[in-house]
Amino acid sequence: MDRRRLVIAGTVLAALALYAILVPWLSGVDDRVTDFAAARQGPSMSHWFGTDSAGRDLFVRSAAAIRTSLLIAAACALLATVIGAAVGTIAGLWGGWVDRIVMRSTDAINALPHLLLGIVIVAMFRGSLVAIVLSIALTHWTQVARIVRSEILGLRGRPYVDAAILAGARRTHVVTTHMVPAILPQALIAVVLLLPHAIWHESTLSFLGFGLPPHEPSLGTLLSEARSSLLLGGWWTLVFPAGILVLATVSVAVAGSSLRAAIVPPKPSELRL
Repeated sequence: MDRRRLVIAGTVLAALALYAILVPWLSGVDDRVTDFAAARQGPSMSHWFGTDSAGRDLFVRSAAAIRTSLLIAAACALLATVIGAAVGTIAGLWGGWVDRIVMRSTDAINALPHLLLGIVIVAMFRGSLVAIVLSIALTHWTQVARIVRSEILGLRGRPYVDAAILAGARRTHVVTTHMVPAILPQALIAVVLLLPHAIWHESTLSFLGFGLPPHEPSLGTLLSEARSSLLLGGWWTLVFPAGILVLATVSVAVAGSSLRAAIVPPKPSELRL
């Protein structure tokens, strides 16, 4: 069942990726060029998703938007995983007072409202892509740090790790040789599972006006632009971008959970007798 779900989710994500890459390239349409004479036209053969309030083709603009959102989400997930893995490794490997300070700091960051903290960071650098990536990554690494720390603590008691330490191996050698290969599967799963959160947070920031500027297409900016059109009966300006957002996040979440079930063996308590 998990393998079937993974195949279905992977197929949907592959289709979305092809849509995001090929449509803007093959259409030859600049999604930033306005045509007010064609504004707020419903779905038709010439405009499959209709047009927005500025007359831009939503089929092409949605493709560019999902491409932007996925790239931002991937960058956020990778950066958050790297930060969390580094923090978790330091806490688990050094232990003692270092572990206590690091984990209490992690708890303090985790207690802050992620969206509010992200808005504060982005508001200082309005429209900056780097600020958006940092605002999401710096609020989503804490769970990765906890998982990696738990893995490192379990590895510290392994005989081959003790043997390497007793043989005089340096900490860096122990980490790169024994620790990193062991936590790579968890890191891969963390990247996949963080993608839906990053997509939603980027969309939320752009929807609230703190993300990308309006002329830059992302799922959040499309949803923000749909508010005014929706009041005038332009339901398609909301339905299609929102549908792509839900489809992308659900597919990534399903793929991540299926991948975790395939890579990480179940705990003894989870096995059915």
